[in-house]
Amino acid sequence: MSGIPTANVDIQWAVEPTDAPDDSQLIAWARHASQIAGCAEGDITLRIVDEDEIRELNRDYRGKDKPTNVLSFPFEMPEGLPADAMEPLLGDIIICDSVVRQEAIEQHKSLQAHWAHMVTHGVLHLLGYDHIDDDDAAVMETLEIRALTEQGFDDPYVDATDNPIDKEMEQAP
Repeated sequence: MSGIPTANVDIQWAVEPTDAPDDSQLIAWARHASQIAGCAEGDITLRIVDEDEIRELNRDYRGKDKPTNVLSFPFEMPEGLPADAMEPLLGDIIICDSVVRQEAIEQHKSLQAHWAHMVTHGVLHLLGYDHIDDDDAAVMETLEIRALTEQGFDDPYVDATDNPIDKEMEQAP
């Protein structure tokens, strides 16, 4: 790279999918999303899981007892510790391989494009972006579209048949 600090990304595979992106692609997408949002430093853990694990997390942290595509858990510094007590941590992103695969089919997207979107979406949540109200959603979606188009992917909110995609991305509290 060009000497610009980048996010450190640790990949954890709790499943063994045959058609998921490799670690280098996942890391590149996460770093690009972080840089687009103006926060290029910090540690991210990206965990790829099955429907049971993400369902449990979604139930326990969001009160929704169903599998979802992506959950983000931004790091919160424990009370009483000075801000420089540890290396910068951005948080954890959990992505469900089978849900991402099924959504890609339903939304007429390539699997690679949808994975890139889920990683980008998760990173932006770690950095404080959300889509709870329309104004916040517009800001977040603009960053997602920019990050993805800069990497050669189409607008993730329009499917191949030009129908807007129903947005139900998940964020942990």
